Amino acid sequence: MTATIAGLLAAAEPVESRDLDTLVDRLRALDPGVRLIEANGKSAEPATVRGVTNDSRAAAPGSLFVAVPGLHTDGHSFVRRAIDAGARAVIVERPLDGLEVPQVVVGSARRALAEAAAWWYRDPSREIGVIGITGTDGKTTTSFLAAAALAAAGHRPGLVGTVATQIGGVREANAEHSTTPEAPQLQAALRAMVTAGDTAAIIETTSHGLALDRVAAIAYDIALFTNLSHEHLDLHGTFEAYRAAKRSLFDRLAVGPDTQAKDAIAWPRTGIVNADDAAGTIFEASTLAAGANLLTFGLRSTADVRLLDAIDEGRGLVVRYLVGGTAQTLRLRLAGRFNAYNALGVVALGLALDLDDADVRTGLEAAATVPGRMERIDRGQPFGVVVDYAHSPASLGLLLDELAPTAAAGGGGLIAVFGSAGERDREKRPMMGRVAAQRARIVIVTDEDPRAEDPGAILAEIAAGAREATTSAGPEAVLEIPDRRLAIREALALAKPGDIVLLAGKGHESTILYADRAEPWNERAEAEAALAELGWGA
Repeated sequence: MTATIAGLLAAAEPVESRDLDTLVDRLRALDPGVRLIEANGKSAEPATVRGVTNDSRAAAPGSLFVAVPGLHTDGHSFVRRAIDAGARAVIVERPLDGLEVPQVVVGSARRALAEAAAWWYRDPSREIGVIGITGTDGKTTTSFLAAAALAAAGHRPGLVGTVATQIGGVREANAEHSTTPEAPQLQAALRAMVTAGDTAAIIETTSHGLALDRVAAIAYDIALFTNLSHEHLDLHGTFEAYRAAKRSLFDRLAVGPDTQAKDAIAWPRTGIVNADDAAGTIFEASTLAAGANLLTFGLRSTADVRLLDAIDEGRGLVVRYLVGGTAQTLRLRLAGRFNAYNALGVVALGLALDLDDADVRTGLEAAATVPGRMERIDRGQPFGVVVDYAHSPASLGLLLDELAPTAAAGGGGLIAVFGSAGERDREKRPMMGRVAAQRARIVIVTDEDPRAEDPGAILAEIAAGAREATTSAGPEAVLEIPDRRLAIREALALAKPGDIVLLAGKGHESTILYADRAEPWNERAEAEAALAELGWGA
């Protein structure tokens, strides 16, 4: 029978109950103010639990339910539902009256959830090498490249990220619109990796995962920083707070009284930093303050892995770099010169782990295109079509700048089709409109994931920014077409020979989220169908 991620997770699930008192002791070591209130305020036999969850729908007989206050709902409102489903104990931030199960009262339910999940799964991050990759853009591509390089060098890597989960050599698409999952799911994946014999775990570590303590109880060995630009201010409020959340991954490299020694590996704690990014020096300083090793990559002359040049040959990328005084060449199957940085970050990872450089190059050169990242669609049409996940102002601008010379060389221009997610960072919407209008011949704004927001209002905010940037050299048109299928068809119908049509924002994702539904979606398939309707590649 072919193994599946679900099967591997189930096989690694602990089967023995655990004494709640041992978790209370662990939580008190972090916060002496933690209190245990017995059932109905009376003494009882020590509680034992089987499993940890913060979702009352997943509560089962014997489980521990953690009531986490959220942005839209408060887990305390679902405690009764969890108990009725069989929860044996609860963790809360405020005591609740009349409960027939023990309550553990904590200062932060989110941090307690992370610790409880790690406790239940027996701290799997202590038994495997853990690599955290963070940054606004490039996390997924860097993760895929790192997995390929580690495998070529003799490791068996697991992966948790935006596009896929990989455990025990089995890789499956991630259907969720979330990169770093909640702590119980993340710890379960790590335990399954250990059980399956994986030797390394690559975790795409987002600012959400860091700020919301999803990764609080993970013992990271390597932290890799790709870049930083405007994103996620809906959660963080300010760019400085967003940057601080990212930087906190490097703070976790410090060895202190609460960071036990690894049980099974001895990787040197290392921070790997893009030296060319404006925020790079801050991440370098955090690495050194943590007492970890520091490695840098980029164009900077002092970089440990120094980029010499990157040439996009259409069917792949040729990267020349200098490491240890020796010039090397990589021939990647990826498009986009910006991917040189992602590859060199992995070269630095190889240095950190003392991997054979030839093995690392072999893995990088064998790595296939990442789904939804600079995917070119060619059905014989006289214009280019590219699908990419770019959904921040910086990534959209970088991608359009990358495509512009090719379009100009063919006598064409750019057509940009994109949107912006609902119930997320509103400040970036007009910024994305301006970025596109400054570069594209035609700008078409469309649905991304409106959620419960008015799709038309989101598009209007993006289009307003685009029209503000419109000059005599600006776009021929700024169109608002909520239906993404129609937007793609309009873009392809307007494309002239030599143009490049960029479909940005959805990439690999398999749904578009609305208030009342998750509509199935496949960006590549929709583009291919639209091209077929125009007579190309039928």
